Amino acid sequence: MLTRSLSTLALVLVTSSGFAAEEPSPDTIRAAIRRAIPPMEAGIRGHSGQRDCFSCHHHAMGTIVATLGKDRGFEFDAAEVAESLDLAEAQLKRGAEVLKQGKPIGGGVTTVGYSLMTLDLGKRPANETTAAAIAFLLKSPANGDHWRASSNRVPSEGSDFTSTYVAIRGLKAYAPASEREKSEKLIAGAKKWLLDHPGRETEDRVFRLRGLHAAGATPEELKIAAETLVKAQRADGGWAQLDEGMESDAYATGTVLVALAQAGGIGTDDPAYRKGIAFLLKTQKPDGTWYVKSRTKVIVQKYFETGFPHGKDQFISIAATGWSTAALMLALPVEPKS
Repeated sequence: MLTRSLSTLALVLVTSSGFAAEEPSPDTIRAAIRRAIPPMEAGIRGHSGQRDCFSCHHHAMGTIVATLGKDRGFEFDAAEVAESLDLAEAQLKRGAEVLKQGKPIGGGVTTVGYSLMTLDLGKRPANETTAAAIAFLLKSPANGDHWRASSNRVPSEGSDFTSTYVAIRGLKAYAPASEREKSEKLIAGAKKWLLDHPGRETEDRVFRLRGLHAAGATPEELKIAAETLVKAQRADGGWAQLDEGMESDAYATGTVLVALAQAGGIGTDDPAYRKGIAFLLKTQKPDGTWYVKSRTKVIVQKYFETGFPHGKDQFISIAATGWSTAALMLALPVEPKS
């Protein structure tokens, strides 16, 4: 665990650029997490107060952070988590009849998959609403081998790899026994597609790794996919969304670190992970957030303020803050249950 490596403040971290820096202590990481949670809570409240729809970048990310934090001694607003779960279920319920026909609701597979993931993290049981969502996923894979993104809201809603991962995860969590055979056949086809397609940018490679893990890839297959991500680490310790033309940012770095830890078999004491953590700590804003400039050109909804900083870049920035906070949380040990 990273915490073993961080027990002494005097330890030195040498980055791939040769720059030596004091390795962050667990207290430093905890302090960064505590600063990040309040603005995330405010942003989620602000979104829920203005829209009755489920948001992948607000509600799903909040649930991911709350789940990891609960096991590590961090409190996330329980009311906000409950409302996020309610919104995820309500959105699927409103579109249930359409979903049963194999037709998409707004956000398509990405919204459906993230909604199911949120419900699963919140331990919501299967019901008629999740069954409708599963019916849609069973009917919607392209060519029977993967699930396509329904928009080009890059990075988080513009990758077939992201939609394929969340679809696989949704099927694994909620496919009923009567549909298990069909579900497993589709997952096997998606696994082959993921193995055959390396991806073009970081979002693709992150969710390719997560998808392979969810689909039951071998340790060697996961190792190869993880190594592809590790090799793309920049000299500053971070990752960029694109191989060329973009600098390292918190969204790319956070998603990579979480994928490496949860799906890639990379320990949080690994030098690549520690360098990534150092990058995140260095780039966190004084208000606890991480800023990432949006590169999407697709306008899906009229801009509105949620209370999270960074103006018109706040949606990608709250997602970046969520993934970065999750990466920091994974660098801490799970607290023993009392």
